[in-house]
Amino acid sequence: METRAMVPADVPEVWELEKELFPTDAWPLEMFYDELAQHDTRTYWVVSDGTRIIAYAGMMCVLPLADVQTIAVRPEAEGRGIGSHLLRLMITGASNANATDLLLEVREDNPRAQGLYARHGFEAIHRRKGYYREGVDAIIMRKVLITAT
Repeated sequence: METRAMVPADVPEVWELEKELFPTDAWPLEMFYDELAQHDTRTYWVVSDGTRIIAYAGMMCVLPLADVQTIAVRPEAEGRGIGSHLLRLMITGASNANATDLLLEVREDNPRAQGLYARHGFEAIHRRKGYYREGVDAIIMRKVLITAT
C-alpha cells in the first residue's frame, strides 16, 4: 500500500468511491477540486493498493482548530488499520501545525467509526440533531492536542 497526497487527477476515482460509500451524503464532484485548491488550509491523502485507491482522507486546519473533513475506506479494505493510519496522519498534521484541537462529525448510527475515533483519544462533546439528510444526528468529537499550561 502507498499513501500519498491527493492530486486533482485522483478526484474522479475518489468521487466514485465517495458516491459508493456515502450515497445520501456524497460531496459534489466540484467540492473535491475546491478543497484541493485550498493548499494553505487543507491537506488530503489517498491510499492505493497499486491498482486503485482504497481509502482517502482530508483535514482542514484553520488555527487554532483542525477538522477532519472526510475519511473513507473501501469495505473490502476495512480491518487492516488503514482508517487508523489516515487518522494518525491527521492528528500528526494538526499537532505539527500547532492546532489546539482536532474536531470531527460522525453519524450517530456509525458505531464502528465512533469506536475508531474513541480509540485515538476523541471524546464526544456535542450532538447536532438531524444533521444528515435522513435526519440522523451528528456526534461532534474532539481530540485535545495542546493543553493549556
